[in-house]
Amino acid sequence: MPSYKKIINELIKRNFSISVAESCSGGQLSSTITKVSGVSKIFNMGIITYSNQAKINLLKVPISKIIKHGAVSKEVALSMVLNLAKLSKSKICISTTGISGPSGGSKNKPVGLVYIGIKFNKQVFVVKKIFIGDRKKIQNDTVNCALQTIKELI
Repeated sequence: MPSYKKIINELIKRNFSISVAESCSGGQLSSTITKVSGVSKIFNMGIITYSNQAKINLLKVPISKIIKHGAVSKEVALSMVLNLAKLSKSKICISTTGISGPSGGSKNKPVGLVYIGIKFNKQVFVVKKIFIGDRKKIQNDTVNCALQTIKELI
């Protein structure tokens, strides 16, 4: 059984609701979670806020944070996950924002830079990663990292 199935089955067993707000993973995290039978008991919502406008409109990320820090930043990942938690009321919330490539990177924010926001109970934090590889690998690594982090928390 793939490790993601074990993690999702554990969430189902514990009745831990989960919601995700994705940017760089483009729906892949939601897709991975919903591959598991019975997940409808706990999966509340998955939204893809790929554009800045979607982050602002749907997740109420302040435009000032995007202007000051950029969409790919700890601050935006944190704002995404906190506002997702308000919107969804889920026990576990995850946000992803990053640069999947192959273009779009810079010296300060290279391709592969990803921020994963996590809210579990009262714990809120952001994981910063720099994944190496092509677009598909970066997105896969983002999903795996998010789920692995959830596994470690529960």
